[in-house]
Amino acid sequence: MTKPVTTPHEAVAPVHDGATVMISGFGGSGAPIELVHALIDQGARGLTIVNNNAGTGQVGLAALIREKRVEKVICSYPRTNDARCFTELYLDGKIALELVPQGTLAERIRAAGAGMPAFFTRTAAGTELAKGKETREIDGVLYVLETWLKADFALVKADRADRAGNLTYRLSARNFGPIMCMAAKTSIVQVREIGEKGSIDPEIVVTPGIYVDRIAHVAEPVQEEALFRAGARYP
Repeated sequence: MTKPVTTPHEAVAPVHDGATVMISGFGGSGAPIELVHALIDQGARGLTIVNNNAGTGQVGLAALIREKRVEKVICSYPRTNDARCFTELYLDGKIALELVPQGTLAERIRAAGAGMPAFFTRTAAGTELAKGKETREIDGVLYVLETWLKADFALVKADRADRAGNLTYRLSARNFGPIMCMAAKTSIVQVREIGEKGSIDPEIVVTPGIYVDRIAHVAEPVQEEALFRAGARYP
């Protein structure tokens, strides 16, 4: 099946108010800045965002939060080098936070893509993060029951795609991208390079095209760190 190739603004058009949106990235590595900025322009509100952190500076996810489009953040690291946009709203009680240990966050996303509604983990057992959750002792060790984490949309940054939607990633920019594509009803991926079907060796495909719904071509993607160092602000 040939996947449509669009601009970032066309790609995020289906995102609706109140949607749960996963955004790839480990810090700035793999962050789909162009898609997030297009989402700001698009105007969707009341979003629940699933990300490793809560944004840095005044661009990307931080800008989406600053514009008060986000109702809740589910993440592992809400504090970054400059998380003022999230911090100010959180301290004012204007945005909710669900704090999830990083390994648990990744496994909850992966579980959704694999069709596993729940799993037990030792992480967070006996801590504040386990309050209100089912626990079970197995072989003398206390475990916490965690549930899968699904989304309406995933915004992901990859490096290359073919017209069938098969993806490869660049180094650590891979991070949460593959599992987010699997866990979302609609995955929206920005890529630097697009080739014809068969142009990517099947042996190096990371995300099969069956998990990709919409592709946006961004030939020269910006890096969140570079924007932050330059003091950039969006919009």
